[in-house]
Amino acid sequence: MSDSQALRDSFALAGKSGDEVPRYFYSYLFLIAPEVRSMFPVSMGTQRDRLVAALGRIVAEADDPDRLVPYLQQLGRDHRRFQVVVQHYEAVGQALLATLAYFLGEAWTPELQRGWTEAYALVARTMIQAAESDSVTNPAWWNAEVVRHEQRGFDIAVLTLRLDQPMTYVAGQSVMLEAPMLPSTWRSFTPANAARADRTVELHVRAIDGGLVSPALVYGLRQGDTVRLGAPVGNRLTLRSSGGRDLVLIAGGTGLAPLRGLIEEIAWHGPQRRVDLFVGARDTHALYDMPVLRQLAQAHPWLRITPLVGADAGTFDNRSLAGPVLRAADWSGRSFYVCGSPAMVSATVRDLARAGIPDDLLHFEDAR
Repeated sequence: MSDSQALRDSFALAGKSGDEVPRYFYSYLFLIAPEVRSMFPVSMGTQRDRLVAALGRIVAEADDPDRLVPYLQQLGRDHRRFQVVVQHYEAVGQALLATLAYFLGEAWTPELQRGWTEAYALVARTMIQAAESDSVTNPAWWNAEVVRHEQRGFDIAVLTLRLDQPMTYVAGQSVMLEAPMLPSTWRSFTPANAARADRTVELHVRAIDGGLVSPALVYGLRQGDTVRLGAPVGNRLTLRSSGGRDLVLIAGGTGLAPLRGLIEEIAWHGPQRRVDLFVGARDTHALYDMPVLRQLAQAHPWLRITPLVGADAGTFDNRSLAGPVLRAADWSGRSFYVCGSPAMVSATVRDLARAGIPDDLLHFEDAR
């Protein structure tokens, strides 16, 4: 991109105006292209944060195409579920330039305007080409009927969905979901199963205090309802990076879902390897999937399940599960997968690294 440092400096300068920047951007966008308002959720707080994060990443990686281009391509594919067309990209570019001009004031020079115009043109072109390429093989979204809704405790539900058409994915990848009662509000979930011939997908959902989508799914969704799913993405929690090693899987709460999917993929497709799964929970009631896990362990001698409850699972202030896991055995050479709340993952990965587990054997999804 042209003069990427100037882009970073100007973005940082505009960013000093805080939340006013994305508010102005979206107000301007909805004014010049009112038809796009329906693509966004009623509450725009999260969306404004995503805009700032995406722009920040784009300018930060402007000199690193090996990282930036795949990110932009994924953004382009993701935006297909909103039915974004070329004209929408043009409106977004116009709103972006107007926003920068407003907040930069006298610092908005013709050279800077030209640099941002060229940079956005490259961003838009990369996203549009990726979307067009993806449309050849994938729908914009999959419709999925709720065939089973199981309440597994007050705030946890296990959903079984049946896709209207096949979806190619591997265990550990995530999908975006839109619930019928919250149009244009999408949240990410990771299936608890490998791809099945009957096109069913199992999702584990905990109702988050103050959340929108998760309480709607746990308390409001019913059998027979239809949700939308976006295309599968991600590879950090897939088996591709484990190199066939034996595994230590560490789950907290509904972070169990992707790790259970890995177990299913090993059972169905191999190669078989030793797998130790540690499941952390505040109390026994939070071990919502133990009957299924016990059945898996009985059917597969290479799998061992260890619940970590109460004190073993850490206190509210100390969510790391590394201690009891590291004390359980010598895990030399194994790959570790960690999934759960951001606090639990961060603390556990930190302690595993401090204990000498190499970075290339630690697999988790960070908040980036």
